[in-house]
Amino acid sequence: MVEPSDVAWLPGERDYQIGLAGGKLVCRNPKGKTLASVPKWLKESETAESLRALAEWLDDHRNECLLRVERWMLRSLPIPRDVLQEIWPDPDWRSSLENLVVAPVDAKGKPDFEKTGLLRDVETKRGFGVIDLDGETQWHKSPAVMMPHPILIADLAELRELASDLSISQTIDQLYRPVNQPTAEQTELKSIDDYSGGMFEQLNFALSLCRRLGYPVRGGYATCRIWENDTLIEARYYVGDEYPESETYTGQLVFVDASERAVKIADLGAVTFSEGVRMASAIYAKRKVEESAEKTA
Repeated sequence: MVEPSDVAWLPGERDYQIGLAGGKLVCRNPKGKTLASVPKWLKESETAESLRALAEWLDDHRNECLLRVERWMLRSLPIPRDVLQEIWPDPDWRSSLENLVVAPVDAKGKPDFEKTGLLRDVETKRGFGVIDLDGETQWHKSPAVMMPHPILIADLAELRELASDLSISQTIDQLYRPVNQPTAEQTELKSIDDYSGGMFEQLNFALSLCRRLGYPVRGGYATCRIWENDTLIEARYYVGDEYPESETYTGQLVFVDASERAVKIADLGAVTFSEGVRMASAIYAKRKVEESAEKTA
């Protein structure tokens, strides 16, 4: 049951009060009792309509915060400390940023990875506070801050252990994000076949999976665009382009530049390669795996 103190109540019809809790409508009767459900007549009131619109806006805002912070992390962009201070009081921005691995960035845009830590607080006077690898709180007042992609974090294993010891979790998938590096053989190639041959009973199933994972499909390829070193590269993983109800098999993973030319793996940035493989492996993992017909003795 929602406690009244957790809700900002608004006056409704028939002396009822109505509010939002967890993005859902809640109400209490004239005696102050919070009800298990909202009566239909109250759901259809103008106040309820306004609250639903507010809940939708808040949900969109929350998602926008998550997407924006993830974009900063994927591109390892330096974010001005002034911006961090402005957005930190917003609970949605804060939940997206809190506990991310960050590094101070100087006026020339150079990050100091020796001072990397888990972001815990932001204050106007003291700057931003992090928990370092020794478990100590350190405050930095650098002009900017960076949320590096995990493949760029040298002490990733140690930071994972620190977060685990402190029972710290992240809203953005950074610390435990899968990271991938090319093998010596792959660096000489322009495509990767490791995730080819994954069977889906229907192309529809593969397309639906791509949508859930957030990868647009164009021309039969699941796509993932990565900006790195001022260069845009698109990872493309073939999932099929036949009839939606037909069986399909996954194909190659390739990386193309703005001119639609395949890029050699050796010429890709570390983040670009890692994110492309992350996309392909996530889709391939959901393929249909045939059960062995052999019976164990």
